[in-house]
Amino acid sequence: MKQGEEFREDQRRQRPLPASLIRNLTHLSPWHCCRALSQTIGAIVVLVIVSVELWTPWLFLPAIVVMAGLQHALFVLVHDAVHYRLFENRPLNDLVGRLLAIPIGISMYAYRAIHRLHHNHLYTSLDPDMALQAGYPRGRAHLIRKLLRDLVGLTAFKTFAYFFGNPAINRAVGHAQQPLNDTSSRLRSAARHDRWFVIVFHLSALTISVLTGAGWYYLVLWLVPLLSVIHVILRLRAVCEHGAVNDISSPLTAARTNRVQPWIRWWLFPHHVHYHIEHHLYPSIPHYRLPQVHDALRRHQGFDHAEVRSLTDTLRLITSEPSP
Repeated sequence: MKQGEEFREDQRRQRPLPASLIRNLTHLSPWHCCRALSQTIGAIVVLVIVSVELWTPWLFLPAIVVMAGLQHALFVLVHDAVHYRLFENRPLNDLVGRLLAIPIGISMYAYRAIHRLHHNHLYTSLDPDMALQAGYPRGRAHLIRKLLRDLVGLTAFKTFAYFFGNPAINRAVGHAQQPLNDTSSRLRSAARHDRWFVIVFHLSALTISVLTGAGWYYLVLWLVPLLSVIHVILRLRAVCEHGAVNDISSPLTAARTNRVQPWIRWWLFPHHVHYHIEHHLYPSIPHYRLPQVHDALRRHQGFDHAEVRSLTDTLRLITSEPSP
């Protein structure tokens, strides 16, 4: 892999798993990948068909909430593509990743450039996610205000700017990071071109939907969740994964794995993304094998003093009042 495109395993881990086990778990399965793709895309198609057939005002709100959850599931699959974890064939991996990313407003190549900094420099001044995840706990009222701003679309532009490679200013550092300056020339060029595909796609989709009389469906079923509820999910998940940590010296304590009930997992943590410590320890492992990593770490006593909590406990922690 070219310099400036790699995702490094976090060498600060305390009890690495056997190398032979990691090699086995890193192996990509086209079957598991295609199953995840078909489940998410199929659910989106079914939701659209049902919503159009039963189109009534009382259906708007639940359809928006469910669609936002499914769009979030696409985000997670794009995240796997960013890590080169969909298919072994690199061009196929990137093609599928881009096809998943463009409808949800993401430049996959720009996201790859910025996300590798989050992994390679977790909780340092070079981490582009610091503006989102750092500083907790700040009290319940603070988080609620942030989520309400997300819900009404006030932060949509900032979030999509992040996925275009322009993260928010990290006030602790005093300046915005420029992740496209810390990547290979090939990836930097691909990111800059890819952003135009996203813009052209959404302008074309909006125009076609209006001309064909489907503009109302496109607005309610796709754009509204993409500009509102999805940002609530992304913020809440990010804070649950990294907020209110006390020790940033290791991914065991700078990231958090959340134990969560299945009824909320599909919406807030789809495709096993709640196994976040495991992902930071071994970013080369695809999402469908993260449960096996979790079990292996437990067998090897790899979670001593780690941030593994129930979601209820995590929510209580991130919404607590800050210490005086």
